[in-house]
Amino acid sequence: MAFHPWLIVIITLVSFKTFFLFNNALRNAGFDENYAVNWGNQHVLFLNQGREVQLSLDSSSGAGFQSKEYFASGYFQMRIKLPDKDSAGVVTAFYLYTDVNTHDELDFEFLGNRPGKPIALQTNVFTNGVGGREQKTNLWFDPTADFHYYKLLWNQQQIVFFVDDIPIRVFKNNINKGVGYPTGTMRVMVSLWDGSNWATDGGRSKANYSNAPFQAHFQDFNIDGCPSTPTSPNKECYSTKYSWNEKEYWQLNSNQLKAYENVRKKYMTYDYCADRKRYPTPPPECIG
Repeated sequence: MAFHPWLIVIITLVSFKTFFLFNNALRNAGFDENYAVNWGNQHVLFLNQGREVQLSLDSSSGAGFQSKEYFASGYFQMRIKLPDKDSAGVVTAFYLYTDVNTHDELDFEFLGNRPGKPIALQTNVFTNGVGGREQKTNLWFDPTADFHYYKLLWNQQQIVFFVDDIPIRVFKNNINKGVGYPTGTMRVMVSLWDGSNWATDGGRSKANYSNAPFQAHFQDFNIDGCPSTPTSPNKECYSTKYSWNEKEYWQLNSNQLKAYENVRKKYMTYDYCADRKRYPTPPPECIG
C-alpha cells in the first residue's frame, strides 16, 4: 500500500512534538525487565538477547505475555511486525487489561487476512465491563513487512491510540455524561491467537494451518507507566509528576488533530458511533 506524502509531512510535525517525551527506544529494555510469558511457553522465542520476541501460532496453541506490574496511567508502546502471507483468522493483540474489581480494556487487535487483502486494525474500549466500541482502520502500509509502533496514551482526560506517531482514535473522559472511563489499574498484554470464528470476513475466512506456524514479532519492552497495586490505584498516577498527565496531553495538538482527521477520513472502515442498525440511539460518548 502506498505511503502518502501528506503523511510524511504530518508524521514529521507530530514526531517533533512528541519525541522529547516518548523516546523509549533509546532505553532498550530487555523483555525480562518488564514482562513475563503467561501462556504458550513453547511458542515463544527470544531473539537479540531478549530485545525481540517471536510468538507463534499453530493448531496446538498460540502464545502471550504480560507486564509484571499494573499501571494506573501512562504511555504504552510496542514495536510489532505481523504474520505475513495468508493470515486470515489470525489475531495479533496488544492491549491494556484488568478484571480486578471490574473489566477495563483498551485494545489494538490486528485482524489477519487473505494474501493481497488489507489487514484491519480494530480498536476497542471496555469500561466497567461494557465494550462494543469497535472501530476499524485499514493501515496505509504493509504491517507484515517491517516493525511499526503502536501506542496508547492514558491519562485522566483522554485515551489516544497511535500508529507510529499518528493518532487514529481518541476516547475522552466523559464520566460527567455517564460514560465509563478506566480509573483503576491495568496490565499490558500481548497475544497471538486463533480468531477464526469472527476476525476475517465475519468468521467466513478461517485460519489455514497448512500455512502455520504464524509468527508475530515484538520489540521495545520499555514501559512509561505509573505502577500501582492491582486493587487500588495510586493517586500519584494522576499527578503532573508524570509528564503524560500535563495539560498539553489533555487533547490533541493542531498537528495531531490534522493527522487524526486525515487518517480517519481516508482509512477508517467501521465506527460503532455511525452504526445505526446496531445503535439506533448513538451511545452518549458519540454525541457532541
